[in-house]
Amino acid sequence: MSLFTELTSSVNAVRPGRTTMPSIDVSLLVVAFALALFGLLMVYSASIALADGPRYESYGRYYFVIRHGVFMLTGLLAALFAASIPMKLWQKLAVPLFLLCLLLLVVVLIPGIGREVNGARRWLSLGVVNFQPSELMKVAVLLYAADYTVRKQEYMQNFMRGFLPMAFALAVVGMVLLMEPDLGAFMVIVAIAVGILFIGGINGKLFSILLGIMVSSFLVLIWASPWRRERLFVYLDPWNPDNAYGSAYQLSHSLIALGRGEWFGVGLGASVEKLHYLPEAHTDFIVAVIGEELGFVGVACLISLFVFLVWRGFEIGRQAFAMERIFNGLVAQGVALWFGVQSFINIGVCLGLLPTKGLTLPMVSYGGSGIVMNCVAMALLFRVDFENRNMMRGKRT
Repeated sequence: MSLFTELTSSVNAVRPGRTTMPSIDVSLLVVAFALALFGLLMVYSASIALADGPRYESYGRYYFVIRHGVFMLTGLLAALFAASIPMKLWQKLAVPLFLLCLLLLVVVLIPGIGREVNGARRWLSLGVVNFQPSELMKVAVLLYAADYTVRKQEYMQNFMRGFLPMAFALAVVGMVLLMEPDLGAFMVIVAIAVGILFIGGINGKLFSILLGIMVSSFLVLIWASPWRRERLFVYLDPWNPDNAYGSAYQLSHSLIALGRGEWFGVGLGASVEKLHYLPEAHTDFIVAVIGEELGFVGVACLISLFVFLVWRGFEIGRQAFAMERIFNGLVAQGVALWFGVQSFINIGVCLGLLPTKGLTLPMVSYGGSGIVMNCVAMALLFRVDFENRNMMRGKRT
């Protein structure tokens, strides 16, 4: 049965005599739309002044918000399509999708095919838009790790057959992503895969080894790269004049924006930092603009929405586990991990709690591939919930 059909017929469709349970989680749907619409509003607010600068003077004031709206509409269509596919079919597609994404990550590195921006080669040109395969890889790793855990369940305590294949797969993905380079995407991908393995019952010692290897690898990569090492240290002292006008420029202006916002903000649209002081105000540092315009209360409400989303993801996964749908449960909790980790890193960077890293805020920041894949991830979560509710009614999905 199609989730799309259920949605279009009635949100509150009920099987007489059985239950008054709605066909979907209405509260989760409201939160998802609230984040998306709030993101559209804040992208408009954060980007409207960019046309006054020389870099974007030919774009027009509504360029970014219109494109973001188109991306959201595309994401909604992709989400409806993804939600119509049964989880059993997603499980069958997990390995082919992972291999396809790995191939696309390699294609990105080919000169003349991959598009380079600011020294990073992460995009494939599709004419009017650019596609970022690393965003699709987050969905692919989510499905692949869940499928892998189900297939290897009896070997999760075994080093050679349970641990090594996934470690090798992550190493290959990491090697390709670091050649782009895209350390931020790799961090989220590792968090998704390792989190799913942990939930799936991997041996504690093997999990500790994998975690230790990944943390050590990140530290080595940071230490071996002068500009990454500089980012690590400058965030500890962003107000040092050498740092504030150098590598900590974004962070210092993000903190200024948040400080100006105080408790209730300076008012929607009244941000000063977005007027060409804070770079990437509509993408990586959109939380700084939210904090300046809506204050502590606005940021706290935003965090509350993400906390609810993550909690519901884990609850939906727990329900799937209770009905012995392990793949479904791992996917649901993997989506929760993805949104939780990425939002934590993005907000932590804007607050100065973490070193500067180029990660967007899910469902909120401006972006093409990112917002579409966020919508697809939400669709997978709704699909798992939909199948859970059908099983509770005694229906076969």
